[in-house]
Amino acid sequence: MLNRRHIRVKVMQTIYAMGCKENNNLQVESKFVNESIAQVYNLYLLMLDMMVEVHAFAKAHSEKHARKILATEEEKNPNEKFLSNEVLEKLSANSLLQDELSKRKLKNWRMDDEYVAVIFNELIASELYESYMNDPDSGFKNAKKFVIKWYTELIAPNDKLYDYIEDSRLTWLDDLPIVNMTVLKRLQKVKPNSPESLFLPSLFKNEDDRTFSVDLLERTVSNNEFLSAEIENNTPNWDKDRIADVDLVLIKMALCEFLKFPSIPVKATINEYLEIAKEYSTPKSSIFINGILDKLVKEYQKNNKFKKEGRGLE
Repeated sequence: MLNRRHIRVKVMQTIYAMGCKENNNLQVESKFVNESIAQVYNLYLLMLDMMVEVHAFAKAHSEKHARKILATEEEKNPNEKFLSNEVLEKLSANSLLQDELSKRKLKNWRMDDEYVAVIFNELIASELYESYMNDPDSGFKNAKKFVIKWYTELIAPNDKLYDYIEDSRLTWLDDLPIVNMTVLKRLQKVKPNSPESLFLPSLFKNEDDRTFSVDLLERTVSNNEFLSAEIENNTPNWDKDRIADVDLVLIKMALCEFLKFPSIPVKATINEYLEIAKEYSTPKSSIFINGILDKLVKEYQKNNKFKKEGRGLE
């Protein structure tokens, strides 16, 4: 679910925050990184649960109208295509998902159910919903196609939901793109006979990724003086105060990967930090960072400082 770039961003944010504090405790900061990463999965579960709760809301809404004393014929005999959507029913009946939500005490949509109503009302007012309800095709493929479109067009870009996520936990804004991508990948893979575990992917690809965040944080922070000296020695025409704080953090992290992570290719490290700089720093940061890293790579290669393992890692 998580990729290395997202893990690097979490570490970058933590190191940057450490620079803004007078007193830092590396153990506390390591715990913060792990918690921040764990929260990515919580957001993923909540975005899945939003569809489950809207589906339940729709059922309750339909039953309420059917019980009205002066219910219309349409209310007594509603079109139940959305209610019987096989993908939504599969999600709603997923006991593993409900167990995970319960274990993590994620009751957001039960406590703030007005957001469920917002998504429901936008759905039933949409052309997507009208088209789906009037489509005679009630097969699984069509049900899946509708749910994917619903999530893509109405849930993921919803402004009110976005504001709620921002207010709930600031780090979730950076997590939302990867969470939305993961939700859509799971929906695209679902089949009538898919196991419940399909919707509960592993947070990390492997054990190396699981330990990467704390290793990168601790090695960068503990080697701060050395990394700072490396940057200073290779930016003679730059006043340290003129280098953006985020750029300094990214360069230090990249140098740490060059020298302390033998299994990570140099080119992969450079590409990752240039992309992060484009998103999180100034417009010219990636050019500046690329110049510094390129100069250091040439020096390290010349002086045989790289200790990379495996073929093609340099």
